[in-house]
Amino acid sequence: MDNSYGYEDAFQELQAIVNDIESGETNVDELTEKIQRAAALIAICKAKLTASEAEVDKLLAKLTADDDMPADNHTQEEE
Repeated sequence: MDNSYGYEDAFQELQAIVNDIESGETNVDELTEKIQRAAALIAICKAKLTASEAEVDKLLAKLTADDDMPADNHTQEEE
C-alpha cells in the first residue's frame, strides 16, 4: 500500500466501505475483499494516530522540561 496515504484519505475510504457493507448489497466475494481493504486502512489510521500521539507526547515533554528550567536558563538557551 502507498506509504503516503494520509489519515483523512484512509478514513474516508474506510467510511465508504462501511457504508457499502451496511447497504446490504455487497456479495460474499466482494465482502472478503472489502474487509481485507478495511483492515489495511485501519492499520494506516492507527499508525498515523500513534505517530501523532508520540509527537504530541514529545512536544509536551519538551514544554514541561522548559517550564521546569529556572528563568535564567530560559534566557541563555533562547539566545
